[in-house]
Amino acid sequence: MTTEIAVITTVLFLYAAIVISPGPNFALISRLAISGARQTAIGATLGLACAATLYAILSMSGLALLLTRISWLAGAVQIAGGLFLVYLGVKSWLHRPDPEDGGGIPLAQDSFARGFRLGLVVNLSNPKGIAFFISLYAATIPADTSMPAKVAILGGGFALEILWYGLVVWLLSTRPARAAYRRFGVWIERIMGTFLVLFGIRLIFEKRT
Repeated sequence: MTTEIAVITTVLFLYAAIVISPGPNFALISRLAISGARQTAIGATLGLACAATLYAILSMSGLALLLTRISWLAGAVQIAGGLFLVYLGVKSWLHRPDPEDGGGIPLAQDSFARGFRLGLVVNLSNPKGIAFFISLYAATIPADTSMPAKVAILGGGFALEILWYGLVVWLLSTRPARAAYRRFGVWIERIMGTFLVLFGIRLIFEKRT
């Protein structure tokens, strides 16, 4: 029991370190939250968490390893994911906030369901997620780990995704953050858009094995 608690703690600590590191997910949630699309950002948070948990389940069951062996499929998904990030980045660059209406995304476009789909697609279209979970679990979870421990790891990872990106949404939805967006919205959109484009280009041209 003590050994499995140590395994769970180690896995979730490493997972947390990856979750809080800057990446396309962080750029996406930040851009949605600070632009006023709070419901979309919350939906995207859940979508990201669900996609990550799906990859984690596939990795634990061994199915993810089979997917990585189909090189053409992994390559196609990686290119498609990269192009999607570039598309989101270009949209961000072209967005012109209007200070008179709060500067953000129109309320009609602020949808939890839209955000959930967006988060799901962004995370599922990044095959590096599979590689991450395969390497993490292979290195930290012994073969004889019990099912309750594995479920605890899955639940803990899901909770970490929700807590971290939920915190980002809350912080960037505050009045000072929104005031900064109304004043510097164009540049904030361009910075976020640039990050998304760079992440997308990196994903497209990164060596696939």
